[in-house]
Amino acid sequence: MFDFFALAVAFFSSILTIKVLLPLAPHIGLIDIPSERKRHDGAIPLIGGISIFTGVLIASTLFIGQSQIVNLYLISSALIVFIGTLDDIYDLSVGSRILFQGIIACVLVFGAGEYIHNFGNIISFGNVDIGSYGMIFTILAVIAAINAFNMVDGIDGLAGSMSIITIASVAILTVLNSPDQNVLLPLLIVVSTIPYLFYNVSTRNPRGKKIFMGDAGSMYMGLTIIWLLTISTQSSEASSSSFRPVTALWIIAIPLMDMFAIMYRRIRKGESPFKADNGHIHHIFLANGFTSRKALWLISFLSVLCAAVGITGDYYAIPEWLMLVGFILVFCVYTTVLQKHCIIPIKQRKVRARNNLPTKD
Repeated sequence: MFDFFALAVAFFSSILTIKVLLPLAPHIGLIDIPSERKRHDGAIPLIGGISIFTGVLIASTLFIGQSQIVNLYLISSALIVFIGTLDDIYDLSVGSRILFQGIIACVLVFGAGEYIHNFGNIISFGNVDIGSYGMIFTILAVIAAINAFNMVDGIDGLAGSMSIITIASVAILTVLNSPDQNVLLPLLIVVSTIPYLFYNVSTRNPRGKKIFMGDAGSMYMGLTIIWLLTISTQSSEASSSSFRPVTALWIIAIPLMDMFAIMYRRIRKGESPFKADNGHIHHIFLANGFTSRKALWLISFLSVLCAAVGITGDYYAIPEWLMLVGFILVFCVYTTVLQKHCIIPIKQRKVRARNNLPTKD
């Protein structure tokens, strides 16, 4: 009953934040204006991320016992939401965004003393542990996860759905493997995201009330997810790990594979890995005739499927090296398909350019 009340507080705090910010967003420039790459109707408020964080902040402050790890997570989250909000308003440069992300990652890693160092028995010769070098690895992983979820936020509901699938998977694995550990924080995040999804994708949403997650939201989700994966896969003096590190790859598979595949393609073309283009997985579906709603359902299904593989493999203790090989094979297939089909939107852009038509996002 106590946890249910906490979830209710998170849910209604998120809704109230949306209602308060909806009329204010246009006056502070927190809106997304349509452009050649952003094909939507009208100026859409970028307040989803702020509403999600507010719900988590209020509920966790009231119902989760305060600790250094929780406090540093909330402080780091507040900082990333602030930077993301500035990016939504002023469109910060790539360099400045990465710099701020790195600083926030350092605050979280060095402040909490929690970082990814033990990769498990991924080569079947014993655990691979990189010791204190894991601090550097974790900082890079935080930056990668933040940008992975920022990149996947390309159609309505996608970043929110990917986040819920991953965070819910963390909660499921924790309940299965470490029932003594509290899963309230992941549940608060999931519940706080539901109001955003309603305003973002629901057909019952009143016309004119649509909102986007914004960079504040996608960056916050990326930070949250990599931090949950870190504390759940690494043992410490305070707690034991809830699942194996290789499992984390499977439950964050789609955003991770999409980011690395698209950056690999850009680098091969001699372009900046952070250059925006129409080669992401959701663009591929749209270019092949799928509606954004069908693309959302299909990509979400693929994400659930990958998460199910990870959860099943962890529960039945399938060898970690085998799980890693399986993930690499899936990644190779994913990358091959993406490289093959990304020429479709590129050709479409050339045709549309010859006909003086706007490029689809």
